[in-house]
Parts: sequence; structure tokens; C-alpha cells
Amino acid sequence: MNHHLKEKPRSTAMDLLWMGAIWTGSVLTLGVVAIGFRALMSAAGMSSH
Repeated sequence: MNHHLKEKPRSTAMDLLWMGAIWTGSVLTLGVVAIGFRALMSAAGMSSH
């Protein structure tokens, strides 16, 4: 049995909003990971200068 649900067409604005939200979340996550690695390296006695 094939039951096809009619989906409302998504707006381009909503797609762009989702893409922006995912991009912002990934950049923030990468920043948190980078700060964590930097803190671990500092605790281990390594420094960048």
C-alpha cells in the first residue's frame, strides 16, 4: 500500500533559515572543541608562543 502524504512545498526562506542555523551550530561547536583542545594543551604544558 502506498500512502502518499501531500507535503506543503517548503519556502526558500525556511530552507535558508535552516541552513543558516545548521551552519551557525556547527561553527559554534567547532569553536568549543578548539577551545577545549587549547585548554588541554595548556594544561599539558604546551603553548603556542
